[in-house]
Amino acid sequence: MTATDVRPSSDAEGSAAAVAAALRTVDANIATFGDRYPADTTDANRYPLRPPSAGQPEGANVGWTTSFWPGMLWLAHDLTGDDRYLRAALSHVDSFAARVTDGIDLDTHDLGFLYTLACVTPARRTGDPRARDAALAAADHLMTRVLEPAGIIQAWGDLNDPRQRGRTIIDSLMNTPLLFWASQTTGDDRYAAAARRHTAQLRQHILRPDGTTFHTFYWDTDSGAPLRGETEQGHSDHSCWARGQAWGIYGFSLNHRHIGDPALLAAARTCADRFLAHLPDDHVAYWDLEFGDGSGQERDSSAAAIAACGLVELADGLTDPASADRYRTAAAEILRSLIGHYSTDGHPVSNALILHGVYDKPKSVGVDEGTLWGDYFYLEALTRATIAGWTSPW
Repeated sequence: MTATDVRPSSDAEGSAAAVAAALRTVDANIATFGDRYPADTTDANRYPLRPPSAGQPEGANVGWTTSFWPGMLWLAHDLTGDDRYLRAALSHVDSFAARVTDGIDLDTHDLGFLYTLACVTPARRTGDPRARDAALAAADHLMTRVLEPAGIIQAWGDLNDPRQRGRTIIDSLMNTPLLFWASQTTGDDRYAAAARRHTAQLRQHILRPDGTTFHTFYWDTDSGAPLRGETEQGHSDHSCWARGQAWGIYGFSLNHRHIGDPALLAAARTCADRFLAHLPDDHVAYWDLEFGDGSGQERDSSAAAIAACGLVELADGLTDPASADRYRTAAAEILRSLIGHYSTDGHPVSNALILHGVYDKPKSVGVDEGTLWGDYFYLEALTRATIAGWTSPW
């Protein structure tokens, strides 16, 4: 796409109009999907129902992205106070409770994404015991993925799968809040201790000396020794996958909030500075930071939305006002571009919130489409920009 510099008259006016447009789409999607789940990405800019998988029917709660749909409903409730969004969000608790009870598609570290948004949030806000119990069960299952002696949380797949054994990924930094919540809820520090150790390992090994990040990293499961970094969805093992770098900004910042280790805040700043240094003119990253304007490659609006949230989280953790303001300004520039050039306002055919995302370019999956997580983090960025002192679900 070719972006043009069309800006709203002010950030406040632009954000308000963008929120209204996003809520119109959320309203339409409640009617379409209800308590079922959209696919990971759009197809020709429209989400179909999630395809059958893992022995489950169309629209079922499988995969790693389903919680972003109720997550958007919780954000809509934050933005409006309208109880119909509360009811719609709560309608998903039974599905997530059944998923963990019945053992449906649980071989993933993304239990953190799934149960933080879908169950920790209602447990905190409404005291729903079903949600609390489901989230604690998910945290217990996530703990089974901690591999000693390395102390890392395996990312994907059966724990005995030799291809996946000993591998974690940078996205995992967003999954640890479930474990911190479990320790706060139960008083048992073993959940938080596992999260602290895992995060320390990623800070030491998945963050490269030049400030870029590996997508995935392997440890020897017998000795605990770090082995090698690779990519799964980036351009090459030694390039920098844009969404991974955005996860680094947000994930290290979040873990700093929970742990208080200054080294994690420094890691988040390192990720942020490298990400911002590689942004094109319209402030929305290409899918790999190796690419820039004139490359002919696709942008990843989801990486931009994640980074916009992460930059604000980072700024909130800083004590130096000038540095904090720099990151908040960068977040506002990214969000302004997403509103002006990537949102679906004026694109009635689409049921996404933002267009031009990339799921997995090397495998030609979800290229130049809307993405469920991109929509969630775009709405979260709008919520952060709209509600002073907003309480994060993470």
